[in-house]
Amino acid sequence: MERDIIDIISRYEVRGSKYGLERTRALLDAFGSPDEKLKIIHIAGSNGKGSIAEYVTRILLAAGKTVGTFTSPAVCCYAEKFAVNGDLPDLRRLRQCLSEVYDRAMTFYDRPTAFEIETVAALCLFVKCGVEYAVVECGLGGRYDATNAISRKQVAVISSVSKEHTALLGNTITEICRHKAGIIKDCPAVVSALQSEEGRAYFSSLGVMFADGVEDIRPAEGGQYFTFRGNRYFIPLLGTAQCYNAALAVLACKVIGVEGECVARGLASAHIFGRMEIIRRGGRTFVLDGAHNPAAFSPLVEYASAAAGSKSLVFSCLSDKDVGEAAKILGGLFDEVIIFPSPSYRKMSLDAIYAAFSKYNDNIIRADDTADALASAGCETVVLCGTFTVISEGRKWIDREQ
Repeated sequence: MERDIIDIISRYEVRGSKYGLERTRALLDAFGSPDEKLKIIHIAGSNGKGSIAEYVTRILLAAGKTVGTFTSPAVCCYAEKFAVNGDLPDLRRLRQCLSEVYDRAMTFYDRPTAFEIETVAALCLFVKCGVEYAVVECGLGGRYDATNAISRKQVAVISSVSKEHTALLGNTITEICRHKAGIIKDCPAVVSALQSEEGRAYFSSLGVMFADGVEDIRPAEGGQYFTFRGNRYFIPLLGTAQCYNAALAVLACKVIGVEGECVARGLASAHIFGRMEIIRRGGRTFVLDGAHNPAAFSPLVEYASAAAGSKSLVFSCLSDKDVGEAAKILGGLFDEVIIFPSPSYRKMSLDAIYAAFSKYNDNIIRADDTADALASAGCETVVLCGTFTVISEGRKWIDREQ
């Protein structure tokens, strides 16, 4: 029976992560340095990386460019990590690239991780597909993330930075910013205007370009408008932070020489699965949001605070997240909180999630999994959030049951 390379790599992922660039660089060199054949836009940051990657991709496509986009984690299906021209790649070609890179990786004494294999396979795939630009999202941090082994960057893009992964990245914003800024290597850099004073001070010392100038944000049917440096744009995504993400993408594209009317067309065509995604079914409103750290909850807080009627929070998260701060931000906004374990090997225990939310909400329900949690929700508005690992299962349940 033919092996399923996607299943093999997915199971291999449970071995966890190792940081450093040597394994990835060696794999890239083994396959003819595909990174040197692409024009790479490299994105790091704590929040908004996936949104920025989508905006950049859509602007480049509107400008007539060919684009490969490597992001993680997957929300709907594994192959979406390796988008080609905004669509799922040819599965036969993807499997071929994954197989070739995996087989070579298994010959290494210091075996590369699943993410390192995927990074190299993505760039090999993009070269085989003849794309010109590769939009590459960091996995974790920046300086020692596998994606930072790449060369030939056109621009480094850094989204808003907040405290995350402190055991690996440091306990201060400055330390975390230093890791993110590690992707700035022989290329210009653009940085989101959404930074703390400490973050802005650090990035200013590096002489980067800030995407300052976002003004006049106004909600509209199906999205929102904003002005950036004299130009008016529409984006079909909710939350003030999305306007700043879009502005950063506009500036990044300008740096590489892509501007004009294609920018507005690209932004207007953007779509992010599982990021403030609103689904109305059976007289109820479901909100799917993969936000997974305190700073990323801002759009959700805006929405939940303004929503009328009763509200259920359906929450799960991974073990390396700040569940205490998440509970502090979200717990008091909802009539009930339903907690359940993520389907990831990195899941946080229900006891830990319960301990955090019990400080802010008396009505906490434990559920077995995503479907059980959503079935237990009894309010008019149901918010599913805390990790992207549950979004796909949540959407399937809504489509099936509502």
